[in-house]
Amino acid sequence: MSSHLEVLVVGAGIAGLATATALHREGMSVDVIERSPESRAMGAGLFLPGNSVRALTALGLGKHLSAQGAPMPGQRLMDHRGRVLADIDMAELWRGTAGCVGITRGDLHAALQDIAPVPVRHEVTVVSLKQSDDGVHVEFSDGGSGRYDVVVGADGIRSGLRESVDPAAGARYLGQVCWRFLTDAPDIDRWTAWLGPGTAFLAYPVGGGQVCCYADVAAASPKDPTTAAGLLGLFSGYDQRVRDLLATPAAHEAYFSPVEEVSGETWVRGRVVLVGDAAHASSPNMAQGVAMAVEDAQVLAEVLATGGDTEDLLQQYVQRRLSRTRWVQRQTHRRDRSRSMPPAVRNIAFRYGAKALWERGYAPLRDLP
Repeated sequence: MSSHLEVLVVGAGIAGLATATALHREGMSVDVIERSPESRAMGAGLFLPGNSVRALTALGLGKHLSAQGAPMPGQRLMDHRGRVLADIDMAELWRGTAGCVGITRGDLHAALQDIAPVPVRHEVTVVSLKQSDDGVHVEFSDGGSGRYDVVVGADGIRSGLRESVDPAAGARYLGQVCWRFLTDAPDIDRWTAWLGPGTAFLAYPVGGGQVCCYADVAAASPKDPTTAAGLLGLFSGYDQRVRDLLATPAAHEAYFSPVEEVSGETWVRGRVVLVGDAAHASSPNMAQGVAMAVEDAQVLAEVLATGGDTEDLLQQYVQRRLSRTRWVQRQTHRRDRSRSMPPAVRNIAFRYGAKALWERGYAPLRDLP
């Protein structure tokens, strides 16, 4: 029966640990490897919408999210000078799903490590894969080897396994770069965004009086465009609250990255399958990275547990997930197109239409995956 499958999960980030946990709960034997030398969570904070919280709660993290995270009652949209354009009620938007939460990436990753059923082998990568009728033979960088029924690539947007599944798929630059950092700001009690011409700044609570700050800029090149003036130079015309946040010491050490997506539709080759960002990374503007990764884990485990031909089951997993992840990417593209609108036009559109836009964009995600 498929519940006795031997599975290798490559990658011990959020997608990998969620996948290992979900598979183990369905009776499968799981090994996890990770290329980094130690447990670490890159980035700063995470805004978890209702479907993210629902999926993580199903894994057993509900109490942790309540204890460590910050409840998110709403989303506030403002122009770059701080004039309110719209307030979105999260309880109404995510009705029937779960409350929204802000949390540090480190706290969420640590919680997943606590519930993960198997230890992670660090500083280990896949050297070679050889598929046959009875499974996948894997050679590891530490000299070891193993035979598995399924190999799961949960190794992120720079996935090494994606090359063996879909060589044509790769990370595509979306014309924006971003920065993330954590700092103290106990007065910010909700997801709060300031929107400027070709720029945006976001701050939301993540627990313990801290906020996660996210800044992005439209840029022709994926390289860091800041000069000696740093981020303050790029956001000098913004509301004083934003400039104060950018003047904190943490802002000088902000984590920089280009905004990219992975849009290939081939997630399976034989018994090798991709999950999370390795399969379908998208712009963060829908805050769906965690949700899509954990939903992938749950659906993959559910499908494999039904029994039958393993390769057919993996294709069923893709068919169940493809339309949902495509929807998310289409919505991120629509949001990104608003960046090219004249600010005055965009501000009017958000002032009178934001609630309807949010409802249309997120409504399908209230359904179970």
